[in-house]
Amino acid sequence: MLSLSKRAHENVSESVKEFEALRWRAGAVSRDPDRLAVEEPLEIRLAGRRFTLTMRTPGHDRELAAGFLLAEGFVGSSDELGEIRPVPGPRGEPEPNAIDVLLSVPAERLRERLKRNFVISSSCGVCGKTSIEAIERRIARIEDKVRISAAAILKLPAMMREAQAVFSATGGLHAAALFALPAANGSSNGAQSASLMVPSLTVLREDVGRHNAVDKVIGYSLLRDMVPLSDAVMMVSGRTSFEIVQKAASAGVPILCAVSAPSSLAVDLAQELGVTLVGFLREPNFNVYSCPERILT
Repeated sequence: MLSLSKRAHENVSESVKEFEALRWRAGAVSRDPDRLAVEEPLEIRLAGRRFTLTMRTPGHDRELAAGFLLAEGFVGSSDELGEIRPVPGPRGEPEPNAIDVLLSVPAERLRERLKRNFVISSSCGVCGKTSIEAIERRIARIEDKVRISAAAILKLPAMMREAQAVFSATGGLHAAALFALPAANGSSNGAQSASLMVPSLTVLREDVGRHNAVDKVIGYSLLRDMVPLSDAVMMVSGRTSFEIVQKAASAGVPILCAVSAPSSLAVDLAQELGVTLVGFLREPNFNVYSCPERILT
């Protein structure tokens, strides 16, 4: 059976497009094919009505839609997700850049969630405290007592990089990866020894947008009834923003790691929501900005 990373590298066709480029190398000029990451719009509809539009790398669109709706508070569980279906084109063929979601949410409750999301979106960037308070009312603080060793944390970047098939082909794409902590972690017996084990890679998704990659990972988990992700570590390939922390916390992720720096508001939100936030994770170093008790030296 092929490993997760090998399967990913064998299926990149819809995410990569070839262009001719004029290459300038130390004064020598040549025309050669170059492989670039595809960027196209995806229209997400709710029961046939246009809801939002995002620029994304094609692939795993059902996961992207499901993860976005959970992370933004429009659904609270997989039970509230109905059918996720393609949108038919003029000749009946599926539209490649549109998807329709049917929700099992009463209309009144959906209107309340739409209104609440508008308030949060309007306040974000204007007043950090207001944004955090609004999100705290929606997302419960994470109290999971999972543990992971510093040595195990340092293994994650290489594991993620190995599975980044489209990045390997193009050199320009964000990634989000979900790692499963050992089953004994968080229990009274065996938590210490389990924390020393390296987590296993559950899923990795790539996209031109950092937030889209995270939504795809969350959507993958939601569609498989894995949420809340209380025994998981999430890692992202770039910096950590307020929005990335919000999305991870909405899925119950207790430990969030990033290759680069977090923003100040990301740290504030992580502290309030009980997320262990790790930045500048590049072997042999990393920084911990919140809830450091989950990481054992």
